[in-house]
Amino acid sequence: MTLRVGTYPSSFDAGGVEYVRNAERLGVDSLWTPEAWMYDALTPLGYFAAVTERIRLATGVVQLGARSPAMLAMSALALQQMSGGRFVLGVGTSGPQVMEGWHGVPFDRPVTRTSETIDIIRLIASGERATYRGEVYELPLPDGQGRPLRSPVAGAEIPIYVAAMGPANLRLTGAKADGWVGTAFLPESGDVFIDPIRRAAEAAGRSLDDIELTAAVTLEFGDDPEEAARRHAAGYAFTIGAMGSSSTNFYNRAFARQGFGEAVEKVQSLWQAGDRDAARAAVPIEIGLHTNLLGRDTDVADRLRRYREVGIDMLRVNVAGEDDTSRLDSLARLMDIVATVNSEPPPRDRGAEADPP
Repeated sequence: MTLRVGTYPSSFDAGGVEYVRNAERLGVDSLWTPEAWMYDALTPLGYFAAVTERIRLATGVVQLGARSPAMLAMSALALQQMSGGRFVLGVGTSGPQVMEGWHGVPFDRPVTRTSETIDIIRLIASGERATYRGEVYELPLPDGQGRPLRSPVAGAEIPIYVAAMGPANLRLTGAKADGWVGTAFLPESGDVFIDPIRRAAEAAGRSLDDIELTAAVTLEFGDDPEEAARRHAAGYAFTIGAMGSSSTNFYNRAFARQGFGEAVEKVQSLWQAGDRDAARAAVPIEIGLHTNLLGRDTDVADRLRRYREVGIDMLRVNVAGEDDTSRLDSLARLMDIVATVNSEPPPRDRGAEADPP
């Protein structure tokens, strides 16, 4: 299998546009635009579509519930047309703090909402009339004046990738999605994520090869990977302590399923008690070391092999650096290392279930 590289815009100004164009020249496969509570993920891709030619353009990810499925379908159809077929729709449910605190909509039935959104987007994109009866969405609304409409610009295929960390959403990804947007992923415990996707895909009459598996990493070259890992581990304290409520934090649950349950519980407790320095120090260094590409060329190559061995198709790479020049230098260096790793004999069949410990 061939490991591919995706990246993120360095900014949304003129310098960021030039960075993306240079990333495309280096052979980067895809560009991913995030969405939190800053910029939206869709608008920038329309601009990037106009200034690039080959690189795939993906949302990483749009927040479900913030837009209706029909609105997402309309945006996806527009971007697919503008990009010449290079658009990928990455979707995710976010969490209650963002959805209820920022968007003002209830965070309920996230897996069902994701499943029904996928159904409706594909229905609209296929050119069929928008008639749907689900638990979350009904089109048209019953007992109303709405009519089932058909898009006059439909007919484009919209690849849909799902950001999933929990078992139910991972199973949904395997059953329905074209790709997986992985986060908080350690190759050493990758079966926690990949096995549910694989089993659900097979149950749906599909194969794991039908689903592009992607994982997020940060790239930082240097002579001391342990020191870098300690810094990156400390950076996870915000994710563990603040990216969710005390009762609902999907990142913490994902880390817990990978063997870090007691550690993340301690970090969250320290963070929410206001002891941020202690929380940062309490994050296990393994989280920083094994979720990123850190160190010398040989260190980075070893990590790339681990991702490739467990079946990851593409790494969504956040490139560390003081400016765009240094980031592009690091990206070019990474592309050379990836080419070397890809030239090595392929790993075992990724469709096989992980060996028992």
